[in-house]
Amino acid sequence: MFTLAPETSDDWWEVEALYDLCFAPGRSALSSYRLREDVAPVAGLSYVARDDYGVIAGAIRYWPVCVGGAKVLLLGPVAVHPTYQGEGLGGLLIRETLARASDLGWARVLLVGDAPYYSRFGFVKIDGVHMPPPTNPDRILAQALAPDAWNGVAGDVVRFQDPCPKVVSK
Repeated sequence: MFTLAPETSDDWWEVEALYDLCFAPGRSALSSYRLREDVAPVAGLSYVARDDYGVIAGAIRYWPVCVGGAKVLLLGPVAVHPTYQGEGLGGLLIRETLARASDLGWARVLLVGDAPYYSRFGFVKIDGVHMPPPTNPDRILAQALAPDAWNGVAGDVVRFQDPCPKVVSK
């Protein structure tokens, strides 16, 4: 049994330890981390899943980014402790937080990931949206949380600022 709750500042280091365990040591060198520098995760969308002992068994974070002048959610990272992998906890975190994002009025979500895994949650490959290099374009996936939310949205993914600048790939 797992209990889902919004991540708090007290959870930060335990979540970071989980990410270190689940991902390669160089995870912070990935291009998506450049988009997160000096930007806070989206309040109310970063969640932890605790097991019956109160230990964090999974975590998910979302960050605001800009794409072609539009505000977009960047999903990730999402991680599940190895002892709980394969039990559906990652899927639970993704489904619950996507529903919450929709309830909060977010229209579009982007991630870099494995299409066969994320397609079960409604993510599809998106063309015309470019993550900073070296990102494999086949791993750039998107989901519309509102009808036609991605129509006309294209360009480079850039660090969030308000308002989002209209940056189109060269």
